[in-house]
Amino acid sequence: MLQQLTTMLEMQDRMNRKVHPDWINQQFAWYRALWIECGELIEHYGYKWWKHQQPAWEHVKLEIVDIWHFGMSMRFDGTSTPAQIAAGMLEELRLAPPQTMELREAVEALAGRALVGREFAVGPFWSLLQAAGMTPDELFTAYVGKNVLNFFRQDHGYKDGSYRKTWQGREDNEHLAELLGQLDSRSPRYADELYGALAARYAQVAAAHA
Repeated sequence: MLQQLTTMLEMQDRMNRKVHPDWINQQFAWYRALWIECGELIEHYGYKWWKHQQPAWEHVKLEIVDIWHFGMSMRFDGTSTPAQIAAGMLEELRLAPPQTMELREAVEALAGRALVGREFAVGPFWSLLQAAGMTPDELFTAYVGKNVLNFFRQDHGYKDGSYRKTWQGREDNEHLAELLGQLDSRSPRYADELYGALAARYAQVAAAHA
């Protein structure tokens, strides 16, 4: 798990540097992005006791991956290496193991720490991971996929507003989820293959609007 955590932290740093080369010193409000994503997750899971709702698990898990992006970003301090940050996370889990919690309660525990302390609490996040039935390996695979999508968005005009997030009536997140089920995550070229698959689909949409 140490290697997977280190790899994901390295990938997140590269992504953040693509958005802003000096991202750590900008002191972006990652904590705010995190708790807002928590709210979006609850929307997909359901909270309305006065009507019938079924959890949209695919979207719930994608929101968990988004939360993980922001949580990892909060851990960079400009001095610690990704390997050191990863080791620190594992030590936190050793000292305060995740608790068995209902999913909404796990989300609220995580959001509460972000709102009150402006911190990313690894234990509550791991409790959320377990409540959603996700394994660390599934988190890794899904994170790599979303990281590739974020690079793809940046390469295709996300920052200047020219990127089309909805293709053929579906958001790019939905296309990503479909492709994740079609490609072999064990492939050494997994990230490149996923990027290529996204590019092929997006090219079809761009051609249709040309």
